[in-house]
Amino acid sequence: MSRFHLIAPSGYCINQHAALLGIQRLQEAGHQVDNTAVISRRDQRFAGTESERLADVNRLATLTATDTIVMPVRGGYGASRLLGHIDWQALIARQRQDPLLICGHSDFTAIQCGLLALGNVITFSGPMLAANFGAPELNTFTQTHFWQALRNAQYTVEWNGDGPACHTEGTLWGGNLAMLISLIGTPWMPKIENGVLVLEDINEHPFRVERMLLQLVDAGILNRQSAIVLGSFSGSTPNEYDAGYDLNTVYAFLRERLSVPLITGLDFGHEQRTVTLALGAHAVLQHDQAGTQLTVSGHPFLKS
Repeated sequence: MSRFHLIAPSGYCINQHAALLGIQRLQEAGHQVDNTAVISRRDQRFAGTESERLADVNRLATLTATDTIVMPVRGGYGASRLLGHIDWQALIARQRQDPLLICGHSDFTAIQCGLLALGNVITFSGPMLAANFGAPELNTFTQTHFWQALRNAQYTVEWNGDGPACHTEGTLWGGNLAMLISLIGTPWMPKIENGVLVLEDINEHPFRVERMLLQLVDAGILNRQSAIVLGSFSGSTPNEYDAGYDLNTVYAFLRERLSVPLITGLDFGHEQRTVTLALGAHAVLQHDQAGTQLTVSGHPFLKS
């Protein structure tokens, strides 16, 4: 069984019951969960003071690695405040020696991007404690894909995607769209060429999704990739004013601007049903009439 080490670099966990339920489920499955004091910590909207949240991240450089999974309690906002003060070199050096398996999404994307940009450190974009392990009902799909990614040297995600036929490969990277946009022009934005860029978001109207994606187009980022894969965009329902303008409209418009394949439909993001992806690992993407397969390899995984 594994050891889960909790961190809280972002927002206060308003749903304390969910976090505690997540711990209970992990323990009942035989896993060890430590650093649980971060769950109740609070300073305004944040999960503790700047120094407390920063210490959560920097202490990872000295954490014992054997079968350890590092997981944020939740996302929200707050990681961006820490980026200029994280001891990146200590974390990178530690990950190169004996990597922790670091898994999270949403606001945590900022720290994941920083690790990838500055040290090619691979982390996992996947479930977190409160929203996923503490959900009213555990999602079997999410749990299966989480352990598949963390326990295997190579794994494949399959879905019925939409987009042009393609067979390509490259570094898998991305995460939350809004967080990537916030990193453009900073040292923490990965400079990936010919990669497979996977994006998702929550509570963004379709025009806001389009505007952010266009920023990536106009910055030259999207057309430098081998392919773009879009996950879920929860809470993006159009309104009457849109008169039929929706995410499918956005996708069609973007394909006119892109010279690389845009594949949609992946269960990845803030939904209860989500895959886990190793950001920074090698990916092979195959899409045709039979379906879509994303094969991931070269990432750290649990040895026992």
